[in-house]
Amino acid sequence: MIAAPAHTPEPLPTVLWFHGFRADALAHVADIERCARAGFLAVAVDVVDHGARRDVRMTERIAHAGGGALEVMLQCVDQSLTELPHLIHDLVHAHGADPQRISAVGISMGAFLVYQAVADGLAVRAAVGVVGSPERPDERSPHLLPARFRDTAMLSVVAEHDTSVPPAAAHRLHASLRTIHPLAVQRIVQLPGVGHLMSATQWRTAMDVTEAWLVEHGT
Repeated sequence: MIAAPAHTPEPLPTVLWFHGFRADALAHVADIERCARAGFLAVAVDVVDHGARRDVRMTERIAHAGGGALEVMLQCVDQSLTELPHLIHDLVHAHGADPQRISAVGISMGAFLVYQAVADGLAVRAAVGVVGSPERPDERSPHLLPARFRDTAMLSVVAEHDTSVPPAAAHRLHASLRTIHPLAVQRIVQLPGVGHLMSATQWRTAMDVTEAWLVEHGT
């Protein structure tokens, strides 16, 4: 799903938007339209096995996975990451995306994907992880590769009372970045009194912070 600004010359700063586990790209229509009004080519992406390509066996997969929902979620993340270079190529050649100005926003599972994309070396100009984690239980965990974040403007938006994805992991990553790369562009914002599932008002606050970051660092 693509939203583009009106009457803006190409090439366009671009933001890829990734949804949460068992949600889909349609959940973020309003968010990408907001990004388009801010001047971005905004693309909401259905993660592998979600949305238009939903895996009807998802509940069964989770039940049989040794690592439960986290294991299945990370499978979806990793499979989606293999698609990103092809998606970006198509956006550049068919929709006027600027390959030097690709940013990414992820919500929950989507934030796991965004952190991993940066750690895997994808050229991301600005990144926003909302109520997600840069830690995973294997050697690819983004928090083990802080050097990869040096050239990406990294914003994490976390929720104080998030029990699904506790904010401590994102705080640890940003503490590491401040130590290893003191000049790196990075910030963590913790929303007080907020849980993993936000009210409409809390979501607007998170999106205000996200848009400001993208406009400042992704254009």
